[in-house]
Amino acid sequence: MREISLSKINEPIVWEREDEINDLVKEYNKMVDKLQESAGAIAKNERDEAWREMARQVAHEIKNPLTPMKLNLQYLQKAINEGRTDIHQLASNVSGTMVEQIDHLSRIASDFSQFSNINKPEKTKFDLHEVLDPLIEIHGRNPKIRTEWIRLPNSINIFADKTQMNRLFSNLLVNALEACVDKEGSKIIITEQIANKHITICVQDNGPGIDEKMKSKIFYPNFTTKSSGTGLGLAMCKNIVEQNGGSIWFETNIEKGAAFFVNLPSTDL
Repeated sequence: MREISLSKINEPIVWEREDEINDLVKEYNKMVDKLQESAGAIAKNERDEAWREMARQVAHEIKNPLTPMKLNLQYLQKAINEGRTDIHQLASNVSGTMVEQIDHLSRIASDFSQFSNINKPEKTKFDLHEVLDPLIEIHGRNPKIRTEWIRLPNSINIFADKTQMNRLFSNLLVNALEACVDKEGSKIIITEQIANKHITICVQDNGPGIDEKMKSKIFYPNFTTKSSGTGLGLAMCKNIVEQNGGSIWFETNIEKGAAFFVNLPSTDL
């Protein structure tokens, strides 16, 4: 009885005598059978929950590239309707951004089809501005929110997974936009800083800020302050940053906004 465990198959006891111990053995064997059934049900529930979690994560990941793609097409359609003279250049810019976002979608789909490799980043050396530039350009087109990017003049090269960096900063920008979208004078400021062989990117909004009770849970999976959404965004951001050798944290003031900082090692320092 001391050796009973949910993590293994528990063998029944064989007792051939018809005595008081036999009654005890029979009850023990019934308990072992029921325990095995319960263990199977628990394992099935865990597998089902894992699949549900993956489905929520897939939906969340795909939504981020789709939103800027839609905004790009709407922006291009508006330019066509207005008869803009630079329509060819606009179409070229939009198509380039669309192709890049489609590439990211393709990579995401590939990652989830090979679930075991999701947490294995494919790192390359690249300029982080290659990720930030199109994302800030797309999200900065919202007429209700002023977006300011204080970028460093030189390239900021890192060794990381480029698609994961796209997911990371797309999440942070979307969160900042949603936080201050209903506020008059809404603004988002993106700043860059280099120190101690690391690059720090700050995404700051002037929304309502993060309540004191929520601070300790903000990076938990499935935690969200929104009325809709999976709550996986910031948890994935933390996971991505840590997989690529960095760190993430935030500072906030109620009614003044929140600032999220991403610190990553540089290859040039």
